[in-house]
Amino acid sequence: YCADKKTVVFLPLVKTSQKFRDILNEKGFRAAEVNGESQDRAEVLQDFENNRYNVLCNSMLLTEGWDCPSVDCIVVLRPTKVRSLYCQMVGRGTRLFPGKESLLLLDFLWHTERHELCHPAHLICENEEVAQKMTENMERDAGCPMDIEEAEKSAAEDVVSQREEALAKQLAEMKRRKRKLVDPLQFEMSIQAEDLSGYVPAFGWEMAPPSESQQKTLEKLGIMPDEIDNAGKASKLLERLDKRRVEGLTTPKQIRFLESRGFQHVGTWQFENAKRLIDRIAGNGWRVPHDINPAEYKGE
Repeated sequence: YCADKKTVVFLPLVKTSQKFRDILNEKGFRAAEVNGESQDRAEVLQDFENNRYNVLCNSMLLTEGWDCPSVDCIVVLRPTKVRSLYCQMVGRGTRLFPGKESLLLLDFLWHTERHELCHPAHLICENEEVAQKMTENMERDAGCPMDIEEAEKSAAEDVVSQREEALAKQLAEMKRRKRKLVDPLQFEMSIQAEDLSGYVPAFGWEMAPPSESQQKTLEKLGIMPDEIDNAGKASKLLERLDKRRVEGLTTPKQIRFLESRGFQHVGTWQFENAKRLIDRIAGNGWRVPHDINPAEYKGE
């Protein structure tokens, strides 16, 4: 692949670099090697630039501070976890030069899977999200000629479309959640808890936002946590829910279901009474039996 290229090879050790030079010369290349101890380093570098050699092997010597714009092939045979070092090695071949149309990068160690190099998208896109989408689209259409400005516009439209789709899914999920959860105000009114509906936080910790644990527990118990804006209110609600469980009173989910069917103040009912009524409604195809008037039903 690099028989007609001007190639720089990076290797891990001086001995390896010298050995690789010898192998290449046996294969018909005109290869040279330089290292920190080379007495003729300046002469070898000049001869390489003047095309006496077509391959230059080295061990970390040429990563920076040396420039030969006519290099059009880089071979990386040195492992590295450092992106900046990899970029320096590749950068030895990215200089412009008359008649040079491209750089051939031979990546035997799969560095490009670990270290993201500059793509056309990074030269034109305003943000990383659009750049990633543009790169993905260009890889999908590899081999087809394309205008990078058109590719950027298409990627930006794709990103907006994906955002809208994600937002629509998020809103649908929120609606689904809301159908299953009880609004805190509905719960407070149903259980006739004036102390909760009129609650005002007094201490610093009470004024803080609800913790993630509080929010998860409230949702698990059937309360919509989004409407609770402070930790004090969340704590009061959780205490009340625990007390109601001990006393055998209705759960938020029972309240939501029965009040959606027109029953009143379900929060004052016993758990077992609400359960029996829900079982009757379920057995009637999820319709309220004809002999029950929800507005007058007392839950006894």
